[in-house]
Amino acid sequence: MKETVAIIASILAIIGNVPYLRDIIKRKIQPHPYTWLVWSIVSCIIFFGQVAKGAGIGALPTAASEVFTIIIFFFSLRHGFKNIKKIDTLFLIIALLGIIPWILTKDPTVSVIIAVSIDLIAFMPTIRKTFLHPETESPILYATNVFRHILMLISLQAYNIATTLHSIAMITTNSIMTFLILRKNKKSEL
Repeated sequence: MKETVAIIASILAIIGNVPYLRDIIKRKIQPHPYTWLVWSIVSCIIFFGQVAKGAGIGALPTAASEVFTIIIFFFSLRHGFKNIKKIDTLFLIIALLGIIPWILTKDPTVSVIIAVSIDLIAFMPTIRKTFLHPETESPILYATNVFRHILMLISLQAYNIATTLHSIAMITTNSIMTFLILRKNKKSEL
């Protein structure tokens, strides 16, 4: 059963990311390149931390999502959000500096805690951008991420901080993003 749930969660990663990528190419949305750069690095750290701490098949959705995260980062360089503020650069620097303790500790649990903290900091430019310009994002990626991470938690073969923390954080942040994007639709209806 856990294998089936992990495969469904991986398929959700594809379902959420393919339309998002298509919308980037069509210039309907503008991902923040700083966020996607850090997410590319952090997702890789989290994947290996999950594997090292026994996530088993439950790490498959992280791997599936990582492939798209890297692709979206490269597309964000060309088609992404160009209105980068000083605060965004500060968040990028803080996030990248957070990688140093991860390298020094080499402990999977500490690495995942640091990586999730970095991930949350990296999310800030995108949340700021989406709060101000909700039309620059699409809700499908973030909504499917919520469901993907719920399924991922179900599919884990071991439950500990290293295997669960990232999904819990992503359920929270992706729910916030979905709300911020969908509120633009409510505003336009009024």
